[in-house]
Amino acid sequence: MSASVTEAATANSQLDPAAGKITVNGAEGQGTMKAGRWDSEQQKVVITEVPIPEPEKGQFLIKLASASLCHSDIMAIEQNTKSTLGHEGAGYVEKMHPSVENKGYKVGDIVGFLYIRGCCFQCEGCQIHNIHCETGKQLLQGFVTDGFFAEYAIVDEFNCIHLPESIDVNTAAPIFCAGITAFHAVDNSELKEGDWLAVVGAGGLGQIATQIGKAMGYKVVALDINDATLEVTKKQGADAVFNSRTNKNYVEELKKLTNGGAKAACVFSNADQAYSGAFQILRLGGVCMVIGLPHNPLSVSSMDLALGKYKIKSESTSIPQRMKKAVDFLAKHNIKPEVERRKSEDLNDMVVAMREGKATKRMLVNF
Repeated sequence: MSASVTEAATANSQLDPAAGKITVNGAEGQGTMKAGRWDSEQQKVVITEVPIPEPEKGQFLIKLASASLCHSDIMAIEQNTKSTLGHEGAGYVEKMHPSVENKGYKVGDIVGFLYIRGCCFQCEGCQIHNIHCETGKQLLQGFVTDGFFAEYAIVDEFNCIHLPESIDVNTAAPIFCAGITAFHAVDNSELKEGDWLAVVGAGGLGQIATQIGKAMGYKVVALDINDATLEVTKKQGADAVFNSRTNKNYVEELKKLTNGGAKAACVFSNADQAYSGAFQILRLGGVCMVIGLPHNPLSVSSMDLALGKYKIKSESTSIPQRMKKAVDFLAKHNIKPEVERRKSEDLNDMVVAMREGKATKRMLVNF
């Protein structure tokens, strides 16, 4: 997810009168629920009572089991969103609109889901990324419409997938942004068994990417400025770790270790320094996979690109059609996000910890 994505989502919401709504449409008799929202006056996340929404055509009402905090959620806060926060979630089908009753789901099914709703899922734009839907009706949950830090949420049927039995719904939320993104990043880094993969940024995504890389047969070197997160990747099987802040010689040492540099570097950090360092640790012809979203534009040499010094690629959660491959791989190899389970009342503390760079695991709320 990126600033440009949220800007696009906001712009698209202005095209559709319904998109401007920031509160859910509660059905009469449905009652209320707790939801976490940013209060711009208090400058904090507050837990408030809002109506339980009613599913419309093509939608499920989901009873959330878990919702997790992603760094992209901070962007929503910085834009003073009034919507319920959160775009990583998993839970149970609570209610179905009649239009989706024969789509292979039933009430009580355990599901995970993506977070761009309202799109057609069929147009050319939706085959690239649902944020590009040509209808202009796409809504980014947790940003311009209500997300998943709530007891219930609306989810488009096309965004859903049944959770494999080996995945615990109570800790599954991070899979549906961090996990899927990390899988696509590693899977498309043009590596073969035995190649060196550099994981730049050892937070939630980097920790999942480390496990994926090892499961795919790659050698993994993790880089971060936080020794605690690096220690997590070591426990997950990273072959080497470097603190790029305290080790002034990490570039030279890494190149020596990898016999010329990493074949690919997946950059999950949003720091400018992470990207400048990533290009230095790549071997000739290596792939820089852009995942983390720095506030400043990347500084890239067109000459280096023209001469094949490195390639630049990028990935995201992508489209629902690609979700199953990622989820099945994570389930098969028992790859799980490192999580810290919290209560909904802790949501503001979670945001503070993430803003201050103190989070070492994916923080999630169970409902």
